[in-house]
Amino acid sequence: MSYSEQQFVEQITRNETNRWLLDVLPELGLPQATLTAGCLFQTVWNLRSGNKPDQAIKDYDVFYFDASDLSWEAEDAVIQRARELLGDLADRVEIRNQSRVHLWYQQKFGSPCPPLTRVEDGIDRYLIACTQLGIGIGSGEVYAPDGFDDMRNGILRINPNNPLTNLFLKKCQDYQTRWPWLSVAL
Repeated sequence: MSYSEQQFVEQITRNETNRWLLDVLPELGLPQATLTAGCLFQTVWNLRSGNKPDQAIKDYDVFYFDASDLSWEAEDAVIQRARELLGDLADRVEIRNQSRVHLWYQQKFGSPCPPLTRVEDGIDRYLIACTQLGIGIGSGEVYAPDGFDDMRNGILRINPNNPLTNLFLKKCQDYQTRWPWLSVAL
């Protein structure tokens, strides 16, 4: 049986932090604001494993896209506004302007990244295909270019849009230590 978008949204919002961020972050008014990455798929994996929805989730990623100012200072101003709004949770929420990624990506990951044109471009570069997920903050619109079945079934495949095999395998190994039932499909 196929896993649906409705089931995905129901499950990710069982994580109280996800639900709270989706309720509170529209106040920042960030263009294309999207909750993404581990806080989504790891919540689903936790529930499938019988764990608490937020168990072993290290951080909560928020992407936005604002090409009007590519400076670190502009991004940091958004981060500081968010810190005030988020209080104690601020240290676990990572907010990144996707219009700036090409400026630092190669230094951090060792391969170039072309300038992105929207938040989804950043999600499309995740190392593992089934983790390419996002939910619009304010809109509730779900982005899942590879659907939900591999994510739900724990099948980790390399993303052909970002085929960095060593980083992919390292990330898979990290995930398998927390969710041993995950499988890698090369």
